Amino acid sequence: MTVPTIAERGPHLPSSACIYRTIGPFSADSIPAGLLRRHDIKPGVWGLLSVTAGSVRFCWDDAEGGMRQLVVGDVMLVPPQVPHHLERTGAVTISIAFCTPSSPSQGA
Repeated sequence: MTVPTIAERGPHLPSSACIYRTIGPFSADSIPAGLLRRHDIKPGVWGLLSVTAGSVRFCWDDAEGGMRQLVVGDVMLVPPQVPHHLERTGAVTISIAFCTPSSPSQGA
C-alpha cells in the first residue's frame, strides 16, 4: 500500500499493508472522546488519519513529544504502540483507516 503520509514516529507502514477497518468521518463535535485523550494503537496495526475539512492538532504523548497541525489533505501515519491524542482547533472532518500487513493467505 502506497499512501503519501506524514510519518514522524515508529516503523513505517509495510508495503504489504491492507486497510481492514475505517472509522469516521467525524466532525469536531463527533470525534470520539477516546481520540481526544492519550491512547495508542495495538501492536501490528497502523492508523492513517485523514483530514478532509478544516484542521486538527495531532499531539505525540511519547518521550519525544511534539505536535503537528494537520490540515485538509494531510494524512498522518500513526504507528503501533506510540501514545498520542488529538486536540480540536475548530471545524474539522477526519477519518481513520486501520492497516495491518497482509499475510500470504490474504492475497497480498
